[in-house]
Parts: sequence; C-alpha cells; structure tokens
Amino acid sequence: TINDETVELVQPYFEMEDYTLQHGKKVCGNVAGLLSWTQAMVVFYGVNREVLPLKANLAKQEGRLKIANAEKDKAQAELDEKQAELDKVQAKFDAAMKEKMDLENDAETCKRKMQAASALIDGLSGEKVRWTQQSKEFKSQIKRLVGDILLCTGFLSYCGPFNQDFRNLLIKDLWEAELRAHKIPFSDDLNLISMLVDQPTISEWNLQGLPGDHLSIQNGIIVTKASRYPLLVDPQTQGKAWVKNKEQENELQVNSV
Repeated sequence: TINDETVELVQPYFEMEDYTLQHGKKVCGNVAGLLSWTQAMVVFYGVNREVLPLKANLAKQEGRLKIANAEKDKAQAELDEKQAELDKVQAKFDAAMKEKMDLENDAETCKRKMQAASALIDGLSGEKVRWTQQSKEFKSQIKRLVGDILLCTGFLSYCGPFNQDFRNLLIKDLWEAELRAHKIPFSDDLNLISMLVDQPTISEWNLQGLPGDHLSIQNGIIVTKASRYPLLVDPQTQGKAWVKNKEQENELQVNSV
C-alpha cells in the first residue's frame, strides 16, 4: 500500500539530523526499530518501483519467448520434414546420376566398339578382293590336288637315288607329260618343297646341320617322309651330322663299321 504520497509525507523526517538509528536507541529501542523499519520501507519502495516494471517486462518477454519457442519448434518440425523430403529427393538424384554415369560409360564403350567394328569392317573390305581370289584359287587347288599328290608321292618313292637334274627330268618331262596325257589336272608351278614341308621345319633342319640348297632339303624330305628306310651316300658327312643332331633327343645309337 506504500505509494509516492506516503514516501513524500515521511521524507521530511528522514532529513532531520536526529532521525537515525543511533538517536532512536537513545530514546527507546522500539522507537529505534520503528525508525529503521520506515527507512527500510522507503528504500524497498524505491527499489520495488524499479523492479516491478522489470518483472512485468520479464513476464512479457517470457510470454514472447514461449511463443517464439513454440514457433521455433513448429519451424524445426517443418525443417525436419523438409529435410527428410530433401534426403529422399537427394537419394533419387544420386541414383539418377549413377544411372546417368552408367549409361554414359555404356555409351562410350558401345562407341568404342562401334569404332573398332567400323575400322575392322573397313579393313576387311580391302581383303574382300584377296579372299575372293583366294577362294577361287582354293577351288582350283582342289581340282589340281590329285595330280599334285601323284607328283609328290612319285618324288618320295622314286627320286631318292638321283641327282637334281634327273629328278627334274622325271618330274617335268616324264610324269607331267603322263598326267597331261591322262587329262589329270596338276599345278604347273608345283613346288615340291613347300608342298611337303613347312618353313619352320626347314629352318630347324638348317640349325641341325642340313645344308640349305634345294637338293639337300629334298633329301631331308625323303629321309623324314618316305615309307622306306633311306640309304645315304654321304661323302662329305653332312647328312650323317644332320641325322645325329636331329635324332640326338631320341637317343640315336650309331654303330661304326
């Protein structure tokens, strides 16, 4: 119930010199207590007059804070909901990007294969003429195969004892004429060596000591492919050295006479 008017009424008493706790005690202890209480009430009123607006403002601000916190919680809930939606959309986006990268990689791989296929087709198109020609040549070889085999088997069976000139005489002048007479097709440019042995085998024979001339290679063919055991007339011992080197891994045993 203290107000400004009450404080104003007691203010003159506070300005008196003897209105103190010490002077009050000199008169009476109860008076001193009452005096101290009036001073305290005035001080309390002065303090409380400043505190009450602050309390009211605090209550007001607490109300606003409560409303703000509620709005904040609501906004946080909406944010969480939007974040969940964003996470879902982000997951879909990541999956779409991964699918895009896979498709791009597949497209690049397909492009490289198409380029390689195109290059291969372009390269093979140039071989078409050669393959066509080879196909015709193969058909022609098939027709001439009987005569070529006859010449090869005749060479293996009968040409061993003779020198190069007589072998050519047998093959070119006699046997080929006989084939023509019986209308048996054969290759005019038949190469007996390439027909009966491949080049790697010839190279291996050369490393084993066989000379590289045609006669020596023909002799090597007769030795390795004829059905009968060969008899080598070998004054230079080249054939002997070749046979020993060739059959060394097969544990060839040589008897000296």
